[in-house]
Amino acid sequence: MMESFWGTIQLELLDSKSWKTRDELANAIFEWIECWYNPKRRHSKIGMHSPATFEAIARPPDVTT
Repeated sequence: MMESFWGTIQLELLDSKSWKTRDELANAIFEWIECWYNPKRRHSKIGMHSPATFEAIARPPDVTT
C-alpha cells in the first residue's frame, strides 16, 4: 500500500516541477495529501468512492428527538 502511495505522489507531484526550498516542497506535499489525496481519490476497497464520500455514506443519520 505504501509503495502505491509513494508511486502516486512521485508521479503526480514530486516529478511535476523543481522545488526551490524544502518549505515549498513540504507545503506542496501537505496540500496534495490533505486537499486531494485523502478527500478526493477513489479507492477500490470502498466501492470506488473517495474516503470523504465513503464516510458520509457510512455515517448513520443524525437522530433528532
